[in-house]
Amino acid sequence: MILGDLGADVLKVERPGAGDDTRSWGPPFDDRGESAYYLSANRNKLGVAADLGLPADRALLERLIGEADVVLENFRPGTLEKRGLGADAMLARHPRLVWCTITGFGLESPRPGYDFVVQAESGWMAITGEAAGGPMKVGVALADVLAGKDAAIAILGALAARGLAASRAVGVGGSGLGAMPAAHRRLSVSLAHSATAALVNVAQNALVTGQEARRWGNAHPNLVPYELFEASDRPFVIAVGNDQQFAACARALGLDTLAQDPALATNAGRLAARARVVNAIAVHVRGAPAAHWIARLEDAGVPCGVVKPVLEALRAVDASALTGVAPQRPGRVRHAPPRLDEHGAAVRAHGWGAFGAAGASSG
Repeated sequence: MILGDLGADVLKVERPGAGDDTRSWGPPFDDRGESAYYLSANRNKLGVAADLGLPADRALLERLIGEADVVLENFRPGTLEKRGLGADAMLARHPRLVWCTITGFGLESPRPGYDFVVQAESGWMAITGEAAGGPMKVGVALADVLAGKDAAIAILGALAARGLAASRAVGVGGSGLGAMPAAHRRLSVSLAHSATAALVNVAQNALVTGQEARRWGNAHPNLVPYELFEASDRPFVIAVGNDQQFAACARALGLDTLAQDPALATNAGRLAARARVVNAIAVHVRGAPAAHWIARLEDAGVPCGVVKPVLEALRAVDASALTGVAPQRPGRVRHAPPRLDEHGAAVRAHGWGAFGAAGASSG
């Protein structure tokens, strides 16, 4: 979807009958019977259903692969190879092709990739939730989302490298096709690796100290104050990132004693006195509405914000019940998420030309 937002022509290939599993992940369903989950990740694609067990459909897919810049797939190991459509064979046959496989746990693992399992095994659940509570998953399938973004980045990098190779080939009198080895055009992204890499500073804390990471709830292991507070009407957050912000925060809240305490002048000092700092702020801010504190903190340049429910947050962006949250520039919405095999006839008749033949009717 990201690549489609940026202007790529994307063909979504699904199995006949049921299609993408997420088509059934509801309710809620829209008035066409499409699940909200499916709609959230499938705009800017044309849809075709194909059966790998049918020679005619395998021939169609081989033809489409031969004309494509990129193949993105998430089959288990050996599935495509058994049908003559494996990555190695296709890359050898098509020297410009970029091939990206998304897996749960790597190219050699037959384990299915489900976000919840990955969140459990990547360390995320161990560090998410209240400090005295049990393991907790993140509220969205974030491992899926990060792997998708990692795949988009890897694909764009490979296409840029292919373009550079082509320009160099032209510069030395070559054909302009470039000379990228198949190994450089074979990309692999796993949910498990994307999720583990996304531990970033938490992982580095553990590596540096040799100590197991713990849950902090809405607090931060390395910064104080950097957490949730309850005003008289609703919760809000304060995110102090440096010593100057802390002094400004304390003054804006009317806690001059904290601002003037030399023991709290550095972040290390505030970490050592975490309970005193947090408790002083928590007791004080209960006396007024969140808007009062937000106004004072923003005037002082202190990062802060109220906790918004989803519908309130969505009012601040361009969002559609059909195509989801609109992409940022230069992305744009060109096609609604396809119905199952919506463009099958056009794709079979015109191949990639279906974007001209059927695209105008897609949204």
